Amino acid sequence: MEPERENTGRQQPKSDRKRRRAPNLLVGAIGVLRAGWGFEDRHPEVKRARLSTVLFAENCEVTHDQLCELLKYAIPGKCSIPKPSWCQLFPQNHLNNVVVFVLQGMSQIHFYRFYLEFGFLRKAFRHKFRLPSPSSDFLADIFGLRKKEMTKDLSRPSNGPLPFANSRVSIDLPNNPIVLKYGCKKMGLTKCLLTVEEMKTFHFPLQGVPDCENFVPTKCNGSVTDNSPLFGLDCEMCLTAKGRELTRISLVAEGGDCVMDELVKPDNKIVDYLTSFSGITKKSLSPVTTRLKDVQRQLKALLPPNAVLVGHSLDLDLRALKMIHPHVIDTSLLYVRKQGRRFKLKFLAKAILGKDIQNRDGLGHDATEDARTALELARYFLKHGPKKVAELNLEALVGHQELHASDQGPRSMVAVAQQPDTSVVGCLHSAGQKLLFLTRETDKSELSSSRSCRTIKCSSNKEVLDRARMEVPLSPFSIVQLSFEGLSPTLTEEMNQRMRSKWAEILTVYAGPFGKTCTLETLRRLFKSFGTIRSLRLVHETHEPHCCVQYEVLEAAQLAIESLDGVLLDGSRVKVQRPVTELTLDCDTLVKELEQDSENRGTIYLAGVGEAFRERLLREVVLFPGLEAVMLPKDLGHREQRKHCFLKFKTLGSAQRALSIFTGPEWKLKGRHALTPRHLHVWLKNSPPPATRPPEQHAIPPPSEQEALQVLKGDHPKMAAWHWGRKITKLYHSLGAGTLCLLLLPGTKSSDGSLPGLGLMGIRTEEESASLHVCE
Repeated sequence: MEPERENTGRQQPKSDRKRRRAPNLLVGAIGVLRAGWGFEDRHPEVKRARLSTVLFAENCEVTHDQLCELLKYAIPGKCSIPKPSWCQLFPQNHLNNVVVFVLQGMSQIHFYRFYLEFGFLRKAFRHKFRLPSPSSDFLADIFGLRKKEMTKDLSRPSNGPLPFANSRVSIDLPNNPIVLKYGCKKMGLTKCLLTVEEMKTFHFPLQGVPDCENFVPTKCNGSVTDNSPLFGLDCEMCLTAKGRELTRISLVAEGGDCVMDELVKPDNKIVDYLTSFSGITKKSLSPVTTRLKDVQRQLKALLPPNAVLVGHSLDLDLRALKMIHPHVIDTSLLYVRKQGRRFKLKFLAKAILGKDIQNRDGLGHDATEDARTALELARYFLKHGPKKVAELNLEALVGHQELHASDQGPRSMVAVAQQPDTSVVGCLHSAGQKLLFLTRETDKSELSSSRSCRTIKCSSNKEVLDRARMEVPLSPFSIVQLSFEGLSPTLTEEMNQRMRSKWAEILTVYAGPFGKTCTLETLRRLFKSFGTIRSLRLVHETHEPHCCVQYEVLEAAQLAIESLDGVLLDGSRVKVQRPVTELTLDCDTLVKELEQDSENRGTIYLAGVGEAFRERLLREVVLFPGLEAVMLPKDLGHREQRKHCFLKFKTLGSAQRALSIFTGPEWKLKGRHALTPRHLHVWLKNSPPPATRPPEQHAIPPPSEQEALQVLKGDHPKMAAWHWGRKITKLYHSLGAGTLCLLLLPGTKSSDGSLPGLGLMGIRTEEESASLHVCE
């Protein structure tokens, strides 16, 4: 098995009980994303650290646990930590320092309410993501200290599934991803097979796909029924001069018998045997004469025409084999998980089958064991049905999987004391390093009392940054926390309401005059061609007919203005504009800055896409080099695909070339460069609409915020965004190349509930020293 490959963070097709629903996020069809998992190995010549992330979660949210994964993996000199599941940092050993800035008391609302004031910070950090609502101790969560505390009250069973596996407490069955996809009733084998559409989405090798021209089909083209035979398959790979190549294949029949277990000698020179994962050594492979073509021939002979292959992340195994097989069950996709993530095979084996696998103490995985386990997992699903699987509450268990990997009895207090410290602080300690934590004297975080943490408490935010300029460049891993806890909850809620109102007005356009023969349906067709419409109404206060249109996304409103303003329609020259209020006076500046936002660079918006768009794009993908992801939003109410989409490209140049093709005579779509980061779009879509008011009424700021904006005291978030963003920028410029930087706004609590946070991250490069400047 490949290390961590089942947890790659690729988006699951979001589906209801109808098996063939189209996914709302198409990834992997162009091969770029899947290639990323082996980037470090395929490009050993890269000498500087780089960061890549494409978030597949429906709400673009990175959990505290996922953030902890990245922080542990980024520890300089610590190479034994598993790779994070949601982003790629390569090469890790070229990362020199880690600096985490925390703006305690701020949230995503603060960032976008004062978007222009955050200036350099929003441009410097290419990657942005939403954070969940804040907990009582944000730093303890993202550094894994809470998990350490949990170990004191948990014990491992001697055998069988993990504890709580049969508990129905706090299980929301109707919203469980397994029930949402399959329903509750038991089903036959054919319902578990991946559809051709799903195989395309998850980059399984298929005939006709550009990168599979030389792949060999298994010739298993027989009709598959619920009684067709299942075969478990698992492959191990090593690293060669040409990438990862097959070194072992295991095939297990439905009764559990191993019918094929072959070592394979790669055609190219081996660079790394990956023994800790594959179990393959130079000694074991030296006498082997079997080659890939021999294995392909043998596998074709063994499999009957109606064979169904079962595996965990089976697409990787088939690509290693360079073979195409039409009937597959992938247990990493069968056991659907939230946010598009995947359960590890080791976890599923313990939680469901009560088996401990992959416990060979550095000798690598046993391919036969893994193939047999995947087969047993598929049979369990078929036997017990999706409802029973959902009741196992796997999502609740996965956070504790490292506590249940052994088959020993209940732990004593001595065993608890010997449990390895898997927190970020513990990993730093094991690497011979110490965490530097700069914070205010009022901080009560559990982190500040850790013995493996050098804590410096200061009397003010200014003192925190002054000390940081001296201390951070000398520390391999630092946290700089500024506190804005003094912000009024009332003021925060007012900002929340005004944010909603501002975006509602930015999404709105007024257009006219139109001819008196123009109908509402004609106008609806015209404006719908630019994107999904929330509402459209005629304006009766004018002498000639006008209309008011509110769009679902900012790109559609902007495209309507750019396309129709000044156009002659039915003898009338149409004027298209946004309402002019206090909230929209700087709209042109805001749109320009959003378009230049690093999160939006390389992303385009297309309107007018139909159901055949996805299939045509897959057929003609060679026309669009650098395509990384395709986002196809869905109408959650009607479960239908929207008529617009977003395409993310590797570079701005690739995006511009693609846009010219899509808007050309062949595709005939409308489009422009993206303006809305996806996490912001999700928040806006899910936010309740602002209080309505007559269209002619101007937006008057609530008294408390209006007064605060006039006074602009230093602790007001508008001033804080500008002032402290500028200060952090200066500190950022003092950092050396190869420094991973994160800026975290943890989120806040208000009378209406919790507000989500926001994370920004990037790696400081040499080029920035010459290209980025700070206004003194």
